[in-house]
Amino acid sequence: MKDLIETIAKGLVENKDEVNVTVDEVNSEGVTVYHLHVAQPDMGRVIGKQGRIAKALRTVVRSAASKANMKVAVEIDG
Repeated sequence: MKDLIETIAKGLVENKDEVNVTVDEVNSEGVTVYHLHVAQPDMGRVIGKQGRIAKALRTVVRSAASKANMKVAVEIDG
């Protein structure tokens, strides 16, 4: 999942070296939280108008996770 998120994010941003994904431990509800860190000027590119790109990113990751019987959440940090 981490590689998938990094690959998608690097395709969206200008500062590809600033893209970083960290993973939290599985919480009590069985959800693994991935934190996507990008440069501040690239936040708009990753979030998109009205959050459409962020929603699409989360949908793709959730779909990939469901095939692996995982529960995931993606948070975008600047």
